[in-house]
Amino acid sequence: MKNLTMAAIASAMGVACVAPAVAQIGVEANGARADGRWGGELGIGYSIGTAGFKLTPSVGALFYAGDNDRYERQDNGGSPRCRDTFNGQYADSDLCNNTKVKPYGRVEATYSIPLFATVGGGVRFGRDVRPYGTIALPLAPKLKVKGNAGPKYFAAGLTLGY
Repeated sequence: MKNLTMAAIASAMGVACVAPAVAQIGVEANGARADGRWGGELGIGYSIGTAGFKLTPSVGALFYAGDNDRYERQDNGGSPRCRDTFNGQYADSDLCNNTKVKPYGRVEATYSIPLFATVGGGVRFGRDVRPYGTIALPLAPKLKVKGNAGPKYFAAGLTLGY
């Protein structure tokens, strides 16, 4: 997989040298099932390409609820407080925030069918390396609804830019 990653980076750099005028920055927000968790992905990427073909390396983070069931927010007579369910004592409110973050990287190769869709495939580098297929349908000139699906990886959301 390391050779595949290096080849993708080398290809992206080659296309960037040939066609810098068509490079675009974009952002994505997805609901996702990745790394064995349901959560939300936020990412940013740099799309480069020509004649409908694009290569898009991107980075981002998967936000999800952690596994800490020990602390929970309880209503204490109209005043919610964080409480340790193990011993019943009040706890610091930060302990009730179970939000976890996992970084990821992706590389996508796509082809745009004018006024219809963008289709292609990609590889996601998170806890595991996951290949996937992708499709994006335009909603406005720079706004698309997008879906990614592959073995043990699924994401759907919006892309702005690219």
